[in-house]
Amino acid sequence: SSAGEAGVSSLPPGAPVRRETNTMPGWAGSCWYYLRYCDPKNGERFVGREAERAWMLTPKNGVARDEIEAYGTFPEDLAHVGGVDLYVGGAEHAVLHLLYARFWHKVLFDLGELSTPEPFGKLFHQGLILSHAYQRGDKSLVPTDEVENKGSEDHPEYIETATGEVVTQIVAKMSKSLKNVVNPDDVIEEFGADTFRLYEMYMGPLEASKPWDTRAIGGMFRFLRDVWRLCIDENSGEPRVADGADDAIEKLLHRTIAKVGGDIERLAFNTGIAAMIEFKNAAIPRGGLDAGSPTLTTDQIDRFMRILAPFAPHLAEEVWSRLGPRDACLAESTWPGYDEAMLTDDEIEIPVQILGKVRGKVTVPADADQKAMEAAALGDERIKALLEGKTVRKVIVVPGRLVNIVAN
Repeated sequence: SSAGEAGVSSLPPGAPVRRETNTMPGWAGSCWYYLRYCDPKNGERFVGREAERAWMLTPKNGVARDEIEAYGTFPEDLAHVGGVDLYVGGAEHAVLHLLYARFWHKVLFDLGELSTPEPFGKLFHQGLILSHAYQRGDKSLVPTDEVENKGSEDHPEYIETATGEVVTQIVAKMSKSLKNVVNPDDVIEEFGADTFRLYEMYMGPLEASKPWDTRAIGGMFRFLRDVWRLCIDENSGEPRVADGADDAIEKLLHRTIAKVGGDIERLAFNTGIAAMIEFKNAAIPRGGLDAGSPTLTTDQIDRFMRILAPFAPHLAEEVWSRLGPRDACLAESTWPGYDEAMLTDDEIEIPVQILGKVRGKVTVPADADQKAMEAAALGDERIKALLEGKTVRKVIVVPGRLVNIVAN
């Protein structure tokens, strides 16, 4: 059309004009992207009604999915929050993106286009990964490539190369200007993607900010290396499989499965990884990985790889695939179960003190009463030898914890 027809007075009446319809800001699309994920190929609607109900409706506990789907509409008592169960994002998201997304969602709900009044079930603020930086005496910062360590690794002395001034190493946000940004590609090239992924989750609680330490990542690399050598013979490439299951290892595996599964639900990834490290250490043969006999059965390796897979998917998949023919990949397998009875101890180890100092340990039933604990402590050969020639004045028993003997 022409400027005159369009009513554009700032142009000659005959000038050709075209109305611009793409005036919506770019962030508008990110306000409803989670809805489009439910039905990305729908050319008629932003999301089909059936797809929206299937993905976005979260039934309350005790309401079966087929019971929900039997309804043509969804009463309020059956609707919870939206289908985005967990949103992980920084605190700034709460006052920017999530504010807009919630507004859009509520408008669409009021228009009858959505089944739920709220878009997100839970918001979690993750901490920052920090890095080292250097600070002058006046608190100004120096780029890392302009600092040199004139001391040793144990006793560093950081000097600004341009001035010779001593600077202090501090922990700060990663910044291009400070040149302290860690490039993931460099870490992955040296240690592998699984090690990088594992270390990020092991650095500390997810909600805490913590400094990146390239030297510490070696611990995760060694853990994965040990897992590989524990499960796979390096010469033949075949699984290292024990003939039978060790009772203590089997019990610890059940506990590890329960611990890791619970920690994933709580987003406590670092403690879940610590539990797997503990299991690996317990499973290493007495003679070491090079000389000792295999300690894990095929079934135990299978279950161990299933819980390791969310943290180190590549190594876990490779080990798992070598256990035998598979119809699917490890990522499509189910989470292993565990026996509740395996999570409690039948027996416990109790420290025995003499005059407040630990002199030995005794093993007693987990439900042992005070008299049984006292008898076990006084009947221990090492304790009897230490008490020889002395008079027992008093025995203090803390049930399930310790026995303290007062003697002179």
